[in-house]
Amino acid sequence: MTDTTAEAAEKPKPGPISKWIRRIGVILGIGAPVLAVVMALATGAGIIGWETSLGSLRNLTYAAMGGGALSLVAVIIALFSKNFRGMLWPLIAILVAAGFVGYTSYSFGKAATVPPIHDITTDLSNPPAFDTLTLRADNREVVPDGDRADMADLDNAARWRMWHEEGYADILPIIVPVSVPDAVAAAEQLVTERGWELAVADPATGRVEATETVSIYRFKDDVVLRITPNPNGEGSIVHMRSVSRVGISDLGVNGDRIRAFLADLEAATAG
Repeated sequence: MTDTTAEAAEKPKPGPISKWIRRIGVILGIGAPVLAVVMALATGAGIIGWETSLGSLRNLTYAAMGGGALSLVAVIIALFSKNFRGMLWPLIAILVAAGFVGYTSYSFGKAATVPPIHDITTDLSNPPAFDTLTLRADNREVVPDGDRADMADLDNAARWRMWHEEGYADILPIIVPVSVPDAVAAAEQLVTERGWELAVADPATGRVEATETVSIYRFKDDVVLRITPNPNGEGSIVHMRSVSRVGISDLGVNGDRIRAFLADLEAATAG
């Protein structure tokens, strides 16, 4: 018997249990994230509803975590048995599962840090109204109280306002040093640069409406700007509103969109 044959004879062979650990770990660790992506793409294509794809994320995250853990066990077994070729797919499963779990954990964590609302505006008393686009019919039908006693007896409109005041106190109108038509033109240019779908840009009424498509789910968020002459001096006052078409919480996306857009509009009109 040669040395090579002797080494092969001494090398422990993976048993049936370790094989099943590796197989299940790889299937869950890679399969759960892939299924989540497929469902997201199917939602974007209009094949399945967003409730189904988003509702599955938590369970798919748990499945990926389990797959990653089993794959780690499989890697350890492979190390002890010196079956290095058997480590490849478990290692891939660990990386894929870790990336997926990291992403979903960030998203779940983000949802816990922002108000559970999806309608953000610079004017709580008189939000800019959509004219060309249509505000979702169920816009404030569901506004969670967050198990807070101070919100339990409030209606949805009052809850929305309280959440908004607490979470988006910095979302305020801006004053730009240009006329209403010039401000509308600058806003239209920014909409085009961002790749949003422009619905209307009317310099006569100072109204701009557009839609942004978000993520691989292809969620659509509608925005409206109300631009009026500044009654206290030169320039124009710009109010903005951003609303998600579906869902309850927006993960802070609408607030971030308003902050970024108004900051860029200020910069575009400053010179």
